[in-house]
Amino acid sequence: MAKPTDKNPSLVRLRLALWGLVVIALAVLAWFTLIQPRLQAQNAAFGPMDLGHGEYALQTTDGAAFTEDTLKGQPSAVFFGFTHCPDVCPTTLGDILSWQEQLGEGGKDLRVYFVTVDPERDTPEILGDYVSWVPGVQGVTGSVEETQKALKAFRIFARKVPSEDGESYSMDHSAMVLLFDAKGNFSGLIGYQEDPEKALATLNRLLG
Repeated sequence: MAKPTDKNPSLVRLRLALWGLVVIALAVLAWFTLIQPRLQAQNAAFGPMDLGHGEYALQTTDGAAFTEDTLKGQPSAVFFGFTHCPDVCPTTLGDILSWQEQLGEGGKDLRVYFVTVDPERDTPEILGDYVSWVPGVQGVTGSVEETQKALKAFRIFARKVPSEDGESYSMDHSAMVLLFDAKGNFSGLIGYQEDPEKALATLNRLLG
């Protein structure tokens, strides 16, 4: 006589289905009781519309103030970097130049700001010379204290990386272009070396 077995295919499938329902139920419960409330709280405190809002006071390379109010009036693109940057910053400036050329007259209202994360070395003169090859780009610098305020306001990561000999340093920093509408509200971003067509589509939406 055949002995009963728990390896009956139908029973195995039923058990798997039941366990699957249990896993889904637990996932739903975790979402509503743990994850969703935390995301809602995070968005309430650090919503994307808050980017660029703060009490920082920097200066552009043409002598104008750069504050939260500077982002109002026209669409803006804001990028953080430094003049000793070996690759990311010059590459991004090159991308910006390409976007300008392709946007043509449609991009004339877009203001572009290059904010240094290395104010100790990037004086207005040095920064102005660094961005001068890309038409319309304004360098932005200031005191270390005000730069830290701006980094916090834009939620930009930046830190010093000492050289091996300890005599100099580089900077690690966030490498994306932040976009703001004419009201000064954050409206999106363009990632480092993003697909050109996707980047242009994003800019065209910003410029309306």
